[in-house]
Amino acid sequence: MKPSSRAALAVTSFIAILFFPVSLLAEPIPLKRMVELALSHATAGAIADADEQRADAAYQELHKSYIPQLTAGAGLGPPSYGFPLALEGQAPSLFTINTQSSIYNPSLRSAVQAAKADEKMAALNTKDQREAIIQDAAQSYAELSKWEQRLAKLQDAQADADKFQAAVEQRVKEGVDSEVNGTKAKLSAARVRLRIAEAQGSADVLREHLSKLTGLAPASIQTDPDSFPAPPAPPSEDATKDAAAVAPSVEAAVEHARAQYLRAQGEHRAMWPSFDLAGQYALLSSFNNFQNYYIPSHPCTVAGVSVLCVSNAFQKNNATIGVSIRFPFLNMAQRSRAAAADADALKAKKQAEAARDRVSEQTLRLRRSVTQLQAAHDVAELEYEVAEKTLTATQTRIDAGTANLHDLDDARAQLSERFMTLQDVSFDLQRTQLGLLRSTGDLEKWVLGAH
Repeated sequence: MKPSSRAALAVTSFIAILFFPVSLLAEPIPLKRMVELALSHATAGAIADADEQRADAAYQELHKSYIPQLTAGAGLGPPSYGFPLALEGQAPSLFTINTQSSIYNPSLRSAVQAAKADEKMAALNTKDQREAIIQDAAQSYAELSKWEQRLAKLQDAQADADKFQAAVEQRVKEGVDSEVNGTKAKLSAARVRLRIAEAQGSADVLREHLSKLTGLAPASIQTDPDSFPAPPAPPSEDATKDAAAVAPSVEAAVEHARAQYLRAQGEHRAMWPSFDLAGQYALLSSFNNFQNYYIPSHPCTVAGVSVLCVSNAFQKNNATIGVSIRFPFLNMAQRSRAAAADADALKAKKQAEAARDRVSEQTLRLRRSVTQLQAAHDVAELEYEVAEKTLTATQTRIDAGTANLHDLDDARAQLSERFMTLQDVSFDLQRTQLGLLRSTGDLEKWVLGAH
């Protein structure tokens, strides 16, 4: 080989390697690994976890109201002018400790129970969001696999279409075919290029979506069709009917209704008596003239004469403890708040019933759709087999001289159409099966339990 030829070959090889699609060099990622990455990286899951932590903190805040709260401080100030007035409601002191805790408060008890229901609802929402992430990752994975396989087929079809177009153009020059045939050949090649662009664009969008979902680089994402688990058998009618009872979204709606009922109960109980424990210790100051104003007088006898005597009763260390009792026997505003809470509780109850009916109906619809799509898949598969056999027969006829290139092109186009139809039906079936598995609560076990 001449030096110039070797240099040209080296440059060509370098450019080919430089622009070779990185996705073709990437190692295929199994579905299970893709879902695990999505669960650990997806922002929706982190948001749900944060909501669950917030609900737990709200419950702890109310529950710990029964634990005595201690506050230490001081109320220092300059010497008082006249009567020593209180600072922020307390006597001027060098050091003070206040304590308070609830002993008996029916309204607070209902609020704590409502917060506990909210905490359970948040946990159920986290579970529902987890299943949504699994469904999203698995569905995107299946769709990307469809486009990758289609793209590989279309690239082979493009080579055949280019050869057919060149052959027809030569036949047109020789006067064997008409100009219309030449235009049809160009149209066939153009359609293949259009489908390649569509497949490539869809695959790029799905890789970008999975990248945001898993944290992987888009160019490194390549599917492994064999890692997709075999579809499970359709659930029984009983499982379909019980799906609404186990769906996390329905359970979360039920817990929300329970929380609203408990809040309404708490608003009504706010008009019941309540008891709080309260205590205070204060080390009073002497430079605020307290000792000059708190000097009680009492009768006494001095040298046989009855007079009023005084004694300094000022005490620096002071403490008190007791029970604060409240009985709100008349509070019309609170009655109105309780009525509004009753309306919210009724609304939440009806929303829970609607969620249960919606999931039950959706599960039944998905079950029927799976049955229909399985039948459609069988039809599409048989049509594809017929198209394959037709192409083989046409090739045989070409070899025997009883068919022409246009017959071969028509057979190839028919096979390509049947292949894409089969792919679309297969993906619709997979997507519907994923929705049904989520409705019946078997999605996570089916995906992550597969090896």
